[in-house]
Amino acid sequence: MDSRFSDSNDFSNGSSTCCIGNTNTNATATATTDHNRNNFLFPDAATVPDVAALRRLSDNFDSIFDSPDVFADARIGVSGGSGGGKREVAVHRCILSARSAFFRAKFRDREREKEKEKGRGGVVKFELKELARDFDVSFESLVAVLSYLYSGKVRPLPRDVCMCADEECPHLTCRPAVDFLVEVLYLSSTFQIYELVALFQSHMLDILDKVSSDDIVIVLHVANICRSDCSRLLDRCIEIVVHSDLDSITLEKSLPPEISKQIMDLRKSYARSGPEGDTYPDKHVKRIHRALDSDDVELVRMLLKEGHTTLDDAYALHYAVAFCDAKTTTELLDLAIADINHRNHRGYTVLHVSAMRKEPKIIVSLLTKGARPTDQTLDGRKALQISKRLTKAVDWYRSTEQGQASPKDRLCIEILEQAERRDPLLGEAAFSLAIAGEGLRTKLLHLESRVGLARLLFPMEAQVVMDIANVPSTSELPLAKDLSRPQSAVDLNEVPFKLKEESLQRMKALSRTVELGKRYFPRCSQVLDKIVEDDNLNDLATIGNESPEQQVMKKQKYSEFEELVNQAFTKDKEETDLSILSSSSSSTSIMKPQARVALRRNSDSSS
Repeated sequence: MDSRFSDSNDFSNGSSTCCIGNTNTNATATATTDHNRNNFLFPDAATVPDVAALRRLSDNFDSIFDSPDVFADARIGVSGGSGGGKREVAVHRCILSARSAFFRAKFRDREREKEKEKGRGGVVKFELKELARDFDVSFESLVAVLSYLYSGKVRPLPRDVCMCADEECPHLTCRPAVDFLVEVLYLSSTFQIYELVALFQSHMLDILDKVSSDDIVIVLHVANICRSDCSRLLDRCIEIVVHSDLDSITLEKSLPPEISKQIMDLRKSYARSGPEGDTYPDKHVKRIHRALDSDDVELVRMLLKEGHTTLDDAYALHYAVAFCDAKTTTELLDLAIADINHRNHRGYTVLHVSAMRKEPKIIVSLLTKGARPTDQTLDGRKALQISKRLTKAVDWYRSTEQGQASPKDRLCIEILEQAERRDPLLGEAAFSLAIAGEGLRTKLLHLESRVGLARLLFPMEAQVVMDIANVPSTSELPLAKDLSRPQSAVDLNEVPFKLKEESLQRMKALSRTVELGKRYFPRCSQVLDKIVEDDNLNDLATIGNESPEQQVMKKQKYSEFEELVNQAFTKDKEETDLSILSSSSSSTSIMKPQARVALRRNSDSSS
């Protein structure tokens, strides 16, 4: 670990080094960068009184930034982030203009500002995408950079954002940590904060050898955007990738064409082959890949009939899972002519690649086709661990409010956890469900009601299993309606022959949806079991001419169901909160040991 980076966080008890300086200097003198940075971070002992005064000044500016509504005259909006949705940071144009030439140039456009000020009480609003167009940046990264502009301090890194969901990870070089570092690096370069660029670039160089090959590509992409500001980091990343096991297809898909070509040319000049050999995939493999890019599985079938290659030889499943639409991947799996557990040149199975893709629909599709969740990569990782190390701890432990879509990252982990506990192979959908009544009409109504209710309470989970089971929608069947006159997707008043033919197909798909839900989302299924098995559910859904006492009882019952749903979102997380706290205390990460984990669930707001 770079001692300079560490000291910048731990200097003076505290919070961080006071780094007041001129951030508008043009960093053209590359040869003196390290010298200037050392003088910047470690003032001479003779200037200690000045440092103390500057630290007090820094604290004053820091307090302004932490009180966003104190005379703020501009706001920067960020979409997404760990909290989801749209968030804003209140800023002061005079401070940002004094500290950054980038912001001074932005704010100098008075006509643009006046246009934005109309009807907004003089507050100028910017979107982060307008300021930083080349790379997606989270809310937390923006706050880290702006707080530095105010105070000159590098704050302790936000642990809940820089930690992954794997409790055994030291959280030094997992994806959330790398993402945060490169986002701060990119913003620092864009906002022309050259001393912060030097600091984070130096730290990235120190940990680069420990970063996985797949994450090196992300660092390389950002270093290429920053170019002259991160030339050392760019050269080092290229050197690592040249000698890595990353194949040419991954490089072409992940990097700009000029960088990908440079890497392949260097491999040839070093007589160093990639995992697939010195050459690119042959023309037959390329044709299959192009057909998959066009979502044309029928063309793939025709190309296979020519007999020049197979799906396994072309690593077609790996390619589809990594780069194609989920529907295309499902259609390719339905051909049933490829080894679902086939390994590529890097030793990854298709399920390993799907864990990196973080698409729950694809993961469930693979598991239902027989993918083994216990298979390990060459370095001993299973799909579950891969998925956990790609997911931010704050996203994994956050509770989702009733009716809101769950984050895909968390769904992937839950699916893989369930797959490891049970045999993922599913046979034909069973009709032995505990459903009310004996007739086909009642069975179908029960399934329609259950799946429809799942869509209301657990929209993301329901959509995943419905897509796998080929159920495009459910009937409009509000719980308040009389079940004696249902409105289902299938006309239950048709003649018996047509009723049986169409309804059985519908029932089979709905039954498989329920079975998949029970297997991969057991908490959600337990809530649905409780609700649909309640005999008084119809009465509960409506309040008619009952007495006040009966209405109170119904409201009380409804509150019980609401509490039951909330528990389904939080119960399976409570046991792991303490473990993540304990594991974080023993981590040797770049963040201060005294910093506490801020993993707060939103159960209070949802209740």
